Amino acid sequence: MSEASTKRERVPDVESATICIVGQGYVGLPLAIAFDEEGHDVVGFDIDDDKISTLNDGVDTTGGDLGDATIAGSDVSFTTDAAAMAQTDYVIVTVPTPVDEMNNPDLGFVEAAGETVAPHLTEDTTVVLESTVYPGVTREVLGPILERDSGLTVGEDLALGYSPERLAPGTDRTVRDVKKIVSGSDEETLDDLTDLYGSIVDAGVYPAPSIEVAEAAKVTENVQRDINIALMNELSIICEHLDIDTHEVLEAAGTKWNFHDYRPGLVGGHCIPVDPNYLAHGAERAGYQPKLIMQGREVNEYMPKHTAELALKAFNKQGTLARDARVLVLGLAYKPNVGDIRTSEVKGVIEHLQEYDVEVQGYDPHADDERSEEYFGIEMQETLEFADFDGVVLATPHDEFENLDLRAVAGALNDDPVLVDVMSVLNEEHAHSLGFEYNSL
Repeated sequence: MSEASTKRERVPDVESATICIVGQGYVGLPLAIAFDEEGHDVVGFDIDDDKISTLNDGVDTTGGDLGDATIAGSDVSFTTDAAAMAQTDYVIVTVPTPVDEMNNPDLGFVEAAGETVAPHLTEDTTVVLESTVYPGVTREVLGPILERDSGLTVGEDLALGYSPERLAPGTDRTVRDVKKIVSGSDEETLDDLTDLYGSIVDAGVYPAPSIEVAEAAKVTENVQRDINIALMNELSIICEHLDIDTHEVLEAAGTKWNFHDYRPGLVGGHCIPVDPNYLAHGAERAGYQPKLIMQGREVNEYMPKHTAELALKAFNKQGTLARDARVLVLGLAYKPNVGDIRTSEVKGVIEHLQEYDVEVQGYDPHADDERSEEYFGIEMQETLEFADFDGVVLATPHDEFENLDLRAVAGALNDDPVLVDVMSVLNEEHAHSLGFEYNSL
């Protein structure tokens, strides 16, 4: 890609700018709505015909995060016609960046987006990538594709930027509430994008000194969480061997002013389990083999099996054979108060239980039952029923489960019941008093 420093002749007027958001998923759709609400002309592009048709019918495709009324009341032009982006000043790419079966970065969506976008670019357009990548991808992968297929040059005809998404599904934080990192291929573009994103982010904008710094910052945010949770998960395993309550240890340690409050748990989702692999790959490309980052991943990837083993040990103590046990798993989404089951680590818990011929059913008030049955390979309950089960695994503690009536649950379950409270949100002492064999991480 050209390193030319020639200034573009025109920077779009941010207030009257037209914007195309490529990808109308959990990142792109809220972004499109936010720009629309500030009066920008917005094109919402996606290659999925069904999704675009649903959005044009005024239906929220994020599982209710935005609401149908918000979609129906917006002026976003939802389309599958890539030619529509030719009339826009900014093209913001928000496509998935998963890993492959070997946990190597899969940049196929970024590359395909670049190939789709490039033929429709015009001079003075700014292309921004929001997808999580390892440092160097925006300039070294996306940039050359844009130049090759558009015939334009970054730095002369086009501008390039990177601004990582920081959405927090299942919380009250929206695009407006989280400080936005922005970066650009030159100072002019950086200032321009600072103004553009500043128009929709109330929490403020942080101008990073380079695109590579912004890329590295994004993966670092989630690597830090992954390693800290891995430490807590390993602590929970150690405490089990020492016959000590993990959460009592954390409560005691937490009395020190500088102790960080992380808790053990299943680490699923599209960011925390994925981003360490991106940073590690970037490091390996530069000649360094990271150790701690990958060891943290190893610990967290072991936790679904460990959780299943906690249930199996509890059944053993209660005198129930695994092959005779029926278990109800509460909460299958990857985190509390969301309906997204993709990359949920609960899948691993279920699979390990099934290896021992445990019969498993599931219930999740947020997840789609039909999709859950297909993804997890189990029967889903539409209405929560505990009768004829031998145990419960509270895997994802949605708010609906916080006030679970354990006395009623114990009364409905078979004799000598088991309760695995993965994140320790229920009262252990009360559970024991009702006859449960209780375990948690």
